Parts: sequence; C-alpha cells; structure tokens
Amino acid sequence: MIAKAELTVEGQSLIDNMLRDQQTLTAVDRFSQRHSAPGSFPSQQKYYLDLIPLDKPGNGQQYAFEVDLDKCAGCKACVAACHSLNGLDETETWRDVGLLMGGTYDEPTFQHVTTACHHCLEPACMEGCPTNAYDKDPVTGIVKHLDDQCIGCHYCTLTCPYDVPKYNHDKGIVRKCDMCSDRLAVGEAPACVQSCTTSAIAIRIVDNQHVIDDCETGVFLPGAPVPDITLPTTNYKTSKPFPRNTRPADYYHEDAQHAHTPLVVMLVLTQLSVGGFLMSMVFESLLDPAVAASVRPAQAIVSLALGLLALGASVFHLGRPLYAYRAIVGLGTSWLSREIVAFGLFAGLASLYAGYVWLFGDNVAIIKGLGAAVVASGVLGVFCSVMIYHSTRRELWEFARSGMRFTMTTLLLGVTSAMFAGLAAAAWMGQTAIGELIVEGGRVLCWSVVGLTLVKLVYEGSIFRHLANKHHTMLKRSALLMIGELRSATIARFVVGGLGGIALPTLLDAALHEADVSGNLGMALGVATAIFLASIVGELIERYLYFTAVVSPRMPGGGKS
Repeated sequence: MIAKAELTVEGQSLIDNMLRDQQTLTAVDRFSQRHSAPGSFPSQQKYYLDLIPLDKPGNGQQYAFEVDLDKCAGCKACVAACHSLNGLDETETWRDVGLLMGGTYDEPTFQHVTTACHHCLEPACMEGCPTNAYDKDPVTGIVKHLDDQCIGCHYCTLTCPYDVPKYNHDKGIVRKCDMCSDRLAVGEAPACVQSCTTSAIAIRIVDNQHVIDDCETGVFLPGAPVPDITLPTTNYKTSKPFPRNTRPADYYHEDAQHAHTPLVVMLVLTQLSVGGFLMSMVFESLLDPAVAASVRPAQAIVSLALGLLALGASVFHLGRPLYAYRAIVGLGTSWLSREIVAFGLFAGLASLYAGYVWLFGDNVAIIKGLGAAVVASGVLGVFCSVMIYHSTRRELWEFARSGMRFTMTTLLLGVTSAMFAGLAAAAWMGQTAIGELIVEGGRVLCWSVVGLTLVKLVYEGSIFRHLANKHHTMLKRSALLMIGELRSATIARFVVGGLGGIALPTLLDAALHEADVSGNLGMALGVATAIFLASIVGELIERYLYFTAVVSPRMPGGGKS
C-alpha cells in the first residue's frame, strides 16, 4: 500500500487544488459558454449587425458588397480573415487590397481599396464556363463556384475582367469568394465584414435596375475595367471626389502573363492541321489528277497526326483531365465548349478521310465531299478559337487581331505542310511520277510561304508603333513587355520566322529552279523539312507571346491571370 500523499498547497492537498482548477474555465471556455447560453448574442454582433441585411433580397434585388473608401485603412485584416476562415492555401487569396494614387505634388491623394468578387448581374465567369461550374443564386444573387463540376480549364480566369477566380494548382480547380453565403444564411457576417477594424465593408441589398443604370455611366472605380462588361454590383462610396489623374499604384508596371503552354501547342497544331487539309484541297484542284492522288495520302496523314497531337496536348492544360468529358456541358453559352465540339467533329472526319484515301482512294467524288466536310469543321473550330479569346475583352485578343493571327497561321503552316508532304511523297515514289509537282508546284509553294510570312511578321511587328503613343494603352503595355521582359522571345520569333519563312524558301526555290530535278530532290526535301519545322517553331513562339504579352485592365492590386 502506498501512503496518501502529504503534498499540500495553502493547506489543501494537490488533488484538491487540481480539482478546483478543473472547475475554473479558460478564456475559450468562458467565450463558448457565453455564446451557447439561451438568448445570448455574439459579442461582436453589436459591431456588424448594421453591416448585413436583416432580410433577404426581394424580386429584382440581390446582395452586394459596399465599401466605404473613407474608412478603408489598407490593414488587410479582411484578407487575413478571408484566408483563415475559408481555409485557403498559403498563396491563395479571394480578397485583395490595392492602392490608388493621384493628386498633385503638394496635395497627393492615396486611397486604399479592398476588392473581392463583385457578384455581377451578368457574370462572365459563368457565361464562359464549359462545365457550368458556376451558379448565380436566384434569391441572393451570389455567384458560387461549384468545385465538383470544375475541370480546371482556367477559362474563367481569362473571362473575368476583375481577376476574381483563382486557380489552385494543388487541387486542380478554380475557387473564388462566395460572400461567405453559409454565414449570411444564419445571420452571421462574412469574414471580411466581421474582421474589418473600421467597418469599411458591408453587405447591402441592391436593386438590379439601379446597378444597370449606374453601369451606364461607365464609372466604377479609377483604374478598374469598365462596368458594362459584367455589371458588377459592388458599391464603392466616398465623400471625396477622386482627382482626374487617380490611378492604381502599379499602373505603369506589368508582368508577363501565364504562358499556358499546352494551349500554345494546341492552337498552333490545330491550325496547322486545318491548314494542311485546306491547302491539300486547293492544290489538288490545280494539279494533274495522277499527281494529286500520289501526294494525297502523305498530306492527309501528316495533317491528321498533328491535329490529333494538338487535341491530346490540350488535355494537359486541365487541372482535372479525367473529367474532360464534361467540357461540352456549356455548349449553349461557352465558346470553349463549342471549340471542343467543332474540333472533335474535325478529328472524326479527318480520321475518316485519311483512312479512306489510304485504304481506297479511288472515288474522287467521295474524297472531295469528305475533304470539304473536314475543312468546314476545321474552319469552324478555328473560328471558335478566335471567339474564345475575343470574349475575354482583352485588346490584344480582340476579334480582328486574333482572327488575323489565327488565319495567317492556318494558311502559312498549311502551305509548309503541303510542301513537306508533297516532297516527301516525291522522294518516296521517285521524281518521274510527280516531276510536275517538284518543278512547278514546289516553286509556287515557296513563294506562297515567303509572301504569307512577310505579311504575318509585318502585322505582328505593327504592335511596336504603339510605343509612340503618349497614353499608356493596353497595346503599348504589350509592346513594352515584348521589348522588355519578353525581349528574348520577341527576337527569337522574328529570327526563326524569317529563317523558316523567307530565307529557306528562297533557297529551296533556287534548288527547284535547276533543270536536273533528280539531282536536287534530296536536298529539296531536306530544305522543305527545315522550312516546315522552323515555321512550326516560329508560330509556337508567336503564340507564346500571344499569351504572355497580353494585358488587361484589373482591379487595383490585382495579380496575374
């Protein structure tokens, strides 16, 4: 037997003291007990009760953020609270704080601005999503992201003009602010509202028609995108008028944007494939039927193989590629869904065409009919590609500019692929059977490549004229990026483009000009291969710049797309 412990503290045994301490509530216990007592209220309610609506929105109304700029101190308590409550990753933010600057040297103006999702009346993220992974609540108007539906295509990060949806690399999906809708539903304030030390953020009920009327003026916040794109509902109020020169603190700073490498490969190779089939149809109509029949299988297989490679590359752009099949759900509103359907049809028809010309190839009517269907579906796919980027409202990607780039790539790579396939067939079968193609058609193709390359390079280089613009426009920013951070890629683009599209075709033309075709056939095929590969590399660099040099307006403090 062990004797009872004689340890005492202030006349009491150790066990008695421990039992007494056990009955003493900690600060956390006392806080929890107070909140759980019947009829009690959260201790912070007196601070935020007037910052959230007591009723739900009525017909033609919705919830919206209201930011009192006169109270915003830029402390970023709202950013920290949002990050903590929503369990965001270390570098992930759903709310940002930026800085506006303006005024004069003697009377400067500095204004902090807190920004998050604006829960727009016409959310571009929802309209462009190919999987319908966004939902706008019919009662509250809150735009929610449905994580389970998302395939991580990034498209909403491009269509939203306010840089709201944020891609999470670890999870492979996009996530965004939902106004802490679960808290609002039970009368609790969103994290940002409750944490703001100056009560600068509030949730209000707004009339949709008033939002539309306000957006008609084109005034939302200095330095922010114009509001008529999506009709944002956030109300920024202040008692002090902004000086006319008010702009974000980072107004003159731009970083290269995300390269989206799988999309670079996908766009270039799909346009090459479409161009290859298109040029095959064009040149077949100009060649002797026997010559056309000789080169048709080679052209079909080259174009088909690269087209299928392009579609395979596009899957690597998805954060959740196993769910890629969902991408056609948004066919009614999303140009991305339409592009996928169009190129899916193109791939099926192209496979059928290539299989027929390889296995049979004797019925000219069937070949022409299938070829026309392949080209039509391919052109439709390229048009959808143009619309995908035009819909983002970025000036470098607007319809005419994207259309020109994509069309010229289609034609240029189509000609180089036809040249390569034709000469490869010539080398395989011998010069006697298709000497006409080598001597006459080959020279036409060479000068077609030179002409298309000159037009395209001059068009791409025309962006540098915006450097002389006195205003810091979006295109001037892109040009500055191209001669600054992206200088090496810009130089490489024009060097490789000139080599593959001008120097080498001129050399090939000289070789084809010789009377002895057989003596030059091997060398001609080698040069044609170099032209084909150099043209592809040049267009890949051009498309890399297309993504990295694009600039768009953003909210103060916004980051990369």
